[in-house]
Order: sequence, then C-alpha cells, then structure tokens
Amino acid sequence: MHSITSRIEKKLKENFKPIYLKVINESFRHNVPAETETHFKVIIISDKFSNQILISRHREIYNLLAQEFKEGLHALVLHAHTQKEWKNLQYNIINSSSCHNDKNYLNL
Repeated sequence: MHSITSRIEKKLKENFKPIYLKVINESFRHNVPAETETHFKVIIISDKFSNQILISRHREIYNLLAQEFKEGLHALVLHAHTQKEWKNLQYNIINSSSCHNDKNYLNL
C-alpha cells in the first residue's frame, strides 16, 4: 500500500501537471502518533489554475483527494497558484501555525 503522501503527490502531478509541487507532511506538529499522515501542506504551482478563483482551486483539489480524506487525511493547507502568481509572491509561503498540542507552541 502506498503512503498517503505518495498518493497525494501522484494525483496532483497527474491532474495538474504542476511546474512546482511540494507535499509536506506536518503531522509531527500535532498530537498524533509518530509516522502518522494526517496533516499536510501542499504548495502547487500550475497554470491549470488560470482563470480559477481560489475557492475553485481548493474544491478541485479536495475533490481529487476525497479518498485520502476517507482514509485518514485530516487537514490540508493549500497554496495553489499559477506561475505568474507565484512569481508575484516572490516565493514567500507563510509557515503553518502550530497545533495547541505542539510542545513548541506551548513553550514546554
């Protein structure tokens, strides 16, 4: 069985033909067992997003990953941009916030 990470990557590559794709498992930042695949950040740059509003992009990705959500994917932070938008952002992606159970967040 393939990991959720690899399945997410495969589906996004096949459906969006991205110029850039990074799938980051951020589960370790949450109160879950080690090796868990429940929380992800996805940075995807594809010109397929041209003429799509942000909510449409997110819906398309969420629909594509419906099976992964049924199998344990819990949270997905999406940065879905066209190549032009990505250049205008100057490659500045905001860090994810910490979970309240994250020891770094709690300063423990």
